[in-house]
Amino acid sequence: MPEAVTDEDIPKSKTRRKQEMHDLQKVGQQLVTLSMDRLKQLKLDEALLNAVLQAKKTTQNGALRRQMQYIGKIMRSVDAAPIIAKLEDWAGSSKQEAAKFHLLERWRERLLQDEHALTALLESYPQVDVQHLRNLIRNAHKEQAANKPPKSARALFQELRAAILGETQAAEETHQDAEGQE
Repeated sequence: MPEAVTDEDIPKSKTRRKQEMHDLQKVGQQLVTLSMDRLKQLKLDEALLNAVLQAKKTTQNGALRRQMQYIGKIMRSVDAAPIIAKLEDWAGSSKQEAAKFHLLERWRERLLQDEHALTALLESYPQVDVQHLRNLIRNAHKEQAANKPPKSARALFQELRAAILGETQAAEETHQDAEGQE
């Protein structure tokens, strides 16, 4: 009875190998855009780290293209899976942060435009300081009518962030700022 053929038994086509090399080169390009703090967190191989740092310094297009190819070559000898996983994790967490920001932004806009939005906010987040929010909303409307900078609208955003996301430090700073102004 013949043995079952697995994917590992079949050699990769030249096209597939080239695609994998290009993918690793793209990962290398992402590495070049990272800050030094992020590069340190990745704990890269010394040769790869040096190549990435050299690419950061390179300004000429031809030299940069060759350096990126060199990074791709080094990436083939390094286990790229943890690097790719960390890059994807960072990208996912920044998407989550953006979603949180948009949620807060929508609530602030609703509160400034709809007088019934505060009731809806209280149903969803009963822990909010209603009196403080009303004060901030009223001040934001006054600032907008007087064509002043949106200081209270910013404070409202900080208060929402504290109430919805549970970031207490932001709320304390906002309360201190509000008390200092009155």
